[in-house]
Amino acid sequence: MPLPRELAKLQMEVEAVATTYGLDTFPVLFEMVDYAQMNQLAAYTGFPVRYPHWRWGMEFDQLSKSYTYGLHKIYEMVINTNPTYAYLLEGNAFLDHKLVMAHVYGHADFFKHNTYFSHTNRKMLDVMANHSTRVRRYNDRLGRDTVETFFDACLAIEDLIDPQAAFRDHYGLDEGELRPQAPQQVQRLKAKGYMETFINPPEYLEQQRRKIEEARAQKRRFPPSPVRDILGFLLTHAPLDSWEMDVLAIVRKESYYFLPQRQTKIMNEGWASYWHTTMMTHDLMDDSEIIDFADHHSGTTAVQPGRLNPYKLGLELIRDIEWRWNTGRFGRDWVECDSMATRAAWGHETGLGREKIFEVRRVHSDLTFIDEFLTADFCARQKMFTFALGPKKDEYQIASRQFEKIKQSLLFQLTNAGSPRIEVVDANYRNRAELLLAHRHDGVELRLDWAKETLAALASIWRRPVFLETIVNQKARRIGFDGSKYSEQDLEAIAEESSDENS
Repeated sequence: MPLPRELAKLQMEVEAVATTYGLDTFPVLFEMVDYAQMNQLAAYTGFPVRYPHWRWGMEFDQLSKSYTYGLHKIYEMVINTNPTYAYLLEGNAFLDHKLVMAHVYGHADFFKHNTYFSHTNRKMLDVMANHSTRVRRYNDRLGRDTVETFFDACLAIEDLIDPQAAFRDHYGLDEGELRPQAPQQVQRLKAKGYMETFINPPEYLEQQRRKIEEARAQKRRFPPSPVRDILGFLLTHAPLDSWEMDVLAIVRKESYYFLPQRQTKIMNEGWASYWHTTMMTHDLMDDSEIIDFADHHSGTTAVQPGRLNPYKLGLELIRDIEWRWNTGRFGRDWVECDSMATRAAWGHETGLGREKIFEVRRVHSDLTFIDEFLTADFCARQKMFTFALGPKKDEYQIASRQFEKIKQSLLFQLTNAGSPRIEVVDANYRNRAELLLAHRHDGVELRLDWAKETLAALASIWRRPVFLETIVNQKARRIGFDGSKYSEQDLEAIAEESSDENS
């Protein structure tokens, strides 16, 4: 539904104010929708068309019930496209529309200029529609149950991509590394015959020969080095039919498209909240709207017990960065100052705050944002702490107020977008074309029930048994699925058995 004349005029006013502050966006198109349409769009992650699958109906049903019972209300939705599409909820107050428009322009500026979004497809609306058409054709030709069953397996592993190579189009191996190579002789030092055993002792030569063989075995390994883009690896090497490859490619492409939104949730919401508060309080709001604005804004930034509010953390940290750079609280002199009185009276007016937050918006993700700009002073002012279950395991208690613990906890949640880091280490495990994965234990634990279901999905795609090495209760374990049953083994016991067989 097109915007009413009053809201179209409001959009022009908000856009003009945003431009004066330096925000730069693709053209922003607002559409008015009712609550049922908003819930449908939210179930489709903001897009009007998605491929047919039962998950969208489940999401819509959950959102509809939550809205009916008064548990949530979606005020706005914006998607990363060119032009940028955003939705307004029909029936909201005029103040709400004003606030939402200002918030959307913050998001649109972030989408356009943040480096993590720079390689995303800005025509994703067309791509999503194309995906929907192809999947519907597969449903007609092969049957919906067949296609949905394979989709379920692909969606179970949709997060197993490489965040560091999110925009790499292809995955390939250097075939030259897999070609047979002629034996290489161990290099000997020149020596006369009677000195040979002293200059080139047999033990040394044997040791060097083993090193060469181990290095060659590592090169012959398939893949030669661990692969994080598991979806890309399966797409290249799994024995799939053409339609299955297409479905897997659809899931992978959409997963990479949504990845930057997971990587920048705190920054993105903080940036949009910073600009809606700035524009509303300085330019867009009259005196009669202050109370309602404060009520609605406080609801957005409220912190619930046991939960991290990305709006609140992102907004306050961006404000802190602006204040620090405006007052010179950065650089070597500030870091090396150990006088609390001097720090409290610090007032080197530099006026660099606005320039700095625009730079931060451009180059950082949540992980680097928290790592670089979260400070002990900020944590103390915001009264941040970590929590854990108490000794009786019946309630949560404050575990620590130490800055290092707080920062470490946040970074663990943000590493790899909050998902465990899984890699393919051997696609010919035990010389049986079985797939061996490894969990790189960097602070994100595995849920064994989820891991087992994921292995079953991987096995259905790989068509062979799949194994995963991880740590369970501080012990190295290997869990697997062979197509019919699960297995779990202690890696230390496996190593001992192998050692006994070799001896």
